[in-house]
Amino acid sequence: MSDGPDPLARPPGERAPWTLFRAELEALGFRPTKTLGQNFLVDPNAARSLAEDAGLGADDWVLEVGAGCGFLTLHLAERVGSVLAVEIDARLHAVASRALAGLANVRLLHADVLASKHELAPAVRALLPAGRPWHLVANLPYSISAPLLVVLARLPEPPRGMSVLVQEEVAERVAARAGEEAYGPLGARLALTYEAELGRRVGAQLFWPRPRVASRVVALRRRVGPAPDPGDLAAFDALVGATFQQRRKQLGTSLAGVLGGRGGVEDWLRSAGIDPRARVEELSPTRLLDLARSPEWRAHFSGGGPLDAE
Repeated sequence: MSDGPDPLARPPGERAPWTLFRAELEALGFRPTKTLGQNFLVDPNAARSLAEDAGLGADDWVLEVGAGCGFLTLHLAERVGSVLAVEIDARLHAVASRALAGLANVRLLHADVLASKHELAPAVRALLPAGRPWHLVANLPYSISAPLLVVLARLPEPPRGMSVLVQEEVAERVAARAGEEAYGPLGARLALTYEAELGRRVGAQLFWPRPRVASRVVALRRRVGPAPDPGDLAAFDALVGATFQQRRKQLGTSLAGVLGGRGGVEDWLRSAGIDPRARVEELSPTRLLDLARSPEWRAHFSGGGPLDAE
């Protein structure tokens, strides 16, 4: 960077155009990587809409994952009280640090948001607000979108809302209901505690580099009322993992190997009001939760099934 005013640093309310960000990245020799799911939302109107559609205000606390150069972060900072923006790439973090300099309500963290596919990074978890509502708003990297949503939904203090831009196919799986083609473990796990609504589509031409898949906003709002306790959630996730691996099989058949003998399984399912010939994709999350809470399942549940979101 040359001496003199930083071209990325602007007065409040004024944002550098994407062309300047692109020039800075090119000067660094930066090339987006598919491994990190780097597709930058470069259209200011789309970034503004993503921030606005979350419906948040000056009292709200927001986590942004995949902050990139801070292009969306700037729009969020104008609308909410606090933003924790997380970026894994050191070069992007350096550019964002300059663009966001002087914004007292933004904290920029250089970190991988996930410690593993099933666990939030301790550095991120330590900065989440305790005892107050918070929200996720982000153009999520494609590579982590599904596992991250599930990990956040299973936190002891999960986000009240999540408004994210993801691959359209992922958005459809998040919002799918039982009986629909896109319904699967991701939708079942999230629907247990969140209501999902599909939002606007975002054209590929509004990203750099241009993705080969369509993108769409999906919004999740925490359901009113108490959530299942951690033990029930763990049993539920294990049941979902065991049954959706064989989603095309009849439920009685897919569970027979787990609970030992088809006859016992069929009796159990019938006592729960479920036809053993049904398939798991026909059952709502609440029906699956009832099964997960039953003595038959809890007796065979070892305390932590797979959390794979796919």
